[in-house]
Amino acid sequence: MFAGITTGTRRQTRPAGPETTASRPPLVRELLLVTALFLVYKFGRQLANGHEARAFDNADRVWSWERALHLPGEGSVQHLLLHGDTLVKAANTFYATVHFPATVAFLVYLYLRRPGHYLRSRRVLAGLTAAALVLHITVPLAPPRMLTTAGLVDTAQVYGPSVYAATPDNDAMANQFAAMPSLHFGWALMVAIGLIMATRSHWRWLWLLHPALTLLVVVGTANHYWLDAVVATALLAAVLYFVPAPKRLTRLPAASKAARQAPAPQQTAVPEPALASQQAPAPQLSEAVR
Repeated sequence: MFAGITTGTRRQTRPAGPETTASRPPLVRELLLVTALFLVYKFGRQLANGHEARAFDNADRVWSWERALHLPGEGSVQHLLLHGDTLVKAANTFYATVHFPATVAFLVYLYLRRPGHYLRSRRVLAGLTAAALVLHITVPLAPPRMLTTAGLVDTAQVYGPSVYAATPDNDAMANQFAAMPSLHFGWALMVAIGLIMATRSHWRWLWLLHPALTLLVVVGTANHYWLDAVVATALLAAVLYFVPAPKRLTRLPAASKAARQAPAPQQTAVPEPALASQQAPAPQLSEAVR
């Protein structure tokens, strides 16, 4: 009765993230490009060195603006960290070791799994870093750990580990007067936004914990002001606005796709003898009528 009728189900797996039309760029080119951008930023920040007086004047202004805006004091966050040596050392370690590796891991993941999102994220990070470099050069800013008015502890120097020299004059590899904007926070926020856009997991919004934790660390260790994070957020929003999102692949609805792929029904030809046998009773009926 059911001969020739087959039933089956096809398990459809949900992709981990939105697919895009972009192809993966050449690896060697990307490595060279990202390395060149990093070196330009690293050495470009050195142009802001030697402006100590301006950096401290700007720091006094930023501190006054924050009090005028009734922002919470950075000391309230640092007070939480100073409850124990373990906590403050963990914050210093986070500041020193998570920032760059987390961003690299983010780009590697997107490059391997979401090439379209990788291209946009790399461009956004480059644009954000370039805008930050301009501000670092034109608006040197001493961090709150150097500002006497703030009364904050330089947690890295006191508890360790530290990525900066004890004094800015002895720091040949880092510009300690480049507090605004905070690229620690800006990059962390872009990592969270990029992963939220590139994945579909219901848990993807938890990536926002990364910039939230980064903000607490950079403020609690007295490396940045609240306004440093505000400016970084504004710059990131501007860059995201001007860098277009990757185009997504258009997919047919499942029902329409199945209908197009289903084989056309076959018409069964009736043999001629069968037709003759079906027409045979006709003469008998005519004789009965007579």
